[in-house]
Amino acid sequence: MNIMSLINALPGAVAQGLIWGIMAIGVYLTFRILDFADLTVDGSLCTGGAVCIMMMLGGCNVWLALLCALLAGMATGLATGLLHTFMGIPAILSGILTQLGLYSINLKIMGKANQAINVDKFDLLVSLRFIKGVPFFKNTIFVVAVVLIALILILYWFFGTELGCSIRATGCNDKMARAQGINTDFNRVLCLMLSNGLVAFSGALLAQYQGFSDVQMGRGAIVIGLAAVIIGEAAFGKIFHNFGFRLLGVALGSIIYYLVLQVVIWRGIDTDLLKLLSAVVVAVFLAIPTWKRRYLQSSFRAKKPAAAGKERA
Repeated sequence: MNIMSLINALPGAVAQGLIWGIMAIGVYLTFRILDFADLTVDGSLCTGGAVCIMMMLGGCNVWLALLCALLAGMATGLATGLLHTFMGIPAILSGILTQLGLYSINLKIMGKANQAINVDKFDLLVSLRFIKGVPFFKNTIFVVAVVLIALILILYWFFGTELGCSIRATGCNDKMARAQGINTDFNRVLCLMLSNGLVAFSGALLAQYQGFSDVQMGRGAIVIGLAAVIIGEAAFGKIFHNFGFRLLGVALGSIIYYLVLQVVIWRGIDTDLLKLLSAVVVAVFLAIPTWKRRYLQSSFRAKKPAAAGKERA
């Protein structure tokens, strides 16, 4: 196996990790802050990519296309939030219903299953071609890193405001938040909108990076997002205690995920098994707290009879 092929592929893996890191932060907002299992992301990622590519093909500026992708993602989060709060549908089902509906909507937006965009004909913000041989300020890694840090700073400021703290309180203890006069339904909808807006924004960057938007591009996105969240918490949880640094840890978890994925591909493992590998990694890391708790409880029970026997003696 040629080590140089792995080294040459690493910048692309870092760039993809940064783009998916934005999506992972969106997953973190619902999964950890709101305690909401949102499956909308598998559809909203594609929505962001579809809106961005179609607007750019129509002659729109890249920044306007990204803004519209963000707003489209927020609209998908609004739909899930209303299904859950206004219609009383359970959280996981409301996400599934929105995701299902988005498949048809995404097809209508694009007009067909996929739409390509040529980096030579359109002024893209990021691209696979911008990894090497371009000025540093145009390099995809640099551009996405700057965007990612800006988003983290904005989220850090927002969740420090009264409204942001009320969203965190809603996810922490719903009943206590309501007792304090907080509109928990509004907070859930708002957090879902923020989350899916970030996911769609990530999808818009991803579509530009790979040069096309595909109706299947969001399939399994929730697994990648959860993997990034879990890996980030496992790797940096004891180091990063500040909320902003936790968001950064999630993004770094996404980079680690894609670097590991690149190593796995380099080692010649069947690429058809990559999603299975991702699912296993997420399942194991999610199970670790439960296994740890059970181990501590069994150790405590084993020590208790021994201590009681010594007292009798």
